[in-house]
Amino acid sequence: MNATVVVILALAVGTYAFRLVGPVLHGRVEIPARVQELAAAGAVVLLVALLATGALTEGGDLAGWARPAGVLAGGLLAWRRAPFVVVVVGAAATTALLRAAGVT
Repeated sequence: MNATVVVILALAVGTYAFRLVGPVLHGRVEIPARVQELAAAGAVVLLVALLATGALTEGGDLAGWARPAGVLAGGLLAWRRAPFVVVVVGAAATTALLRAAGVT
């Protein structure tokens, strides 16, 4: 067996083990409420960081003003509980209109 096959098998076993741990330990391990709150907050922080890096940067540089404005418009529409299609079209339209007006 070469090293690549061994690494792939190790990753496959590790992935399966992670998937198996949840059902096996369900009901046996009690996670404190504070840890659950921190995990939920951590997930939100990671999503916001991903959104910020995707919205504000392109190739390591500032993406300009049109893209962040589109993301902000989409965020506002989502906050107002607009349907998903309206959020996406609104964000894209905002970005497109600003770029058509010469804002990069």
